[in-house]
Amino acid sequence: WDKRFMLNTISAAGAEFVADIFLCPFEATRIRQVSDPAMAKLSLPGAAQAIVAQNGLIGGFYSGFIPMLFKQIPYTIAKFVVQDFAAEAIYQVVAPKRDVSGATKFGISLTSGVIAGVTAAIISHPADTLLSKINKAGEGGEGNMFVRMGRIASSIGIKNLCLVGLPARCVMIGGITAGQFGIFDSMLPALGVEKFHWHNPASHH
Repeated sequence: WDKRFMLNTISAAGAEFVADIFLCPFEATRIRQVSDPAMAKLSLPGAAQAIVAQNGLIGGFYSGFIPMLFKQIPYTIAKFVVQDFAAEAIYQVVAPKRDVSGATKFGISLTSGVIAGVTAAIISHPADTLLSKINKAGEGGEGNMFVRMGRIASSIGIKNLCLVGLPARCVMIGGITAGQFGIFDSMLPALGVEKFHWHNPASHH
């Protein structure tokens, strides 16, 4: 019980690291297709083949792997840990025994999802900006990903890196995350499954 948030953090980080290994090539291809008119004319497999031909497998698909980790791991940790913490705090105020109606549960899921989504957006925004830049052809000049990231961060500036586009991202991620947890928490009862909750062993259930 006392280590529940640490366990949630470790499990979320581990799951996201594995997921990013598979996600990174798709994200690199997507960004190149959005930013490069020639790539935009190709199909997803065609653009991926062109990227590998131009930059190699590692350089083409994984040049943004480190910024993706800095973006996605804090994002996922914040999303799940903050949502769990927020929902628990709301339940402690509304109904400590969680004996509430379905509509109230749905409302708590949406509210905690918004809180988690906005937190995740704020934490991951600088890395998201770097990721979108480093996957564009020529951004950051020559050198390894750390050198290029340094140049990009220096040219953008820390303030702009953290704040430009943040309000829109908070609205988008807050809404998406609220929807995700709302749907998830609604589907479980419909399927006859009860959501797992940490329980304080000192309390009586």
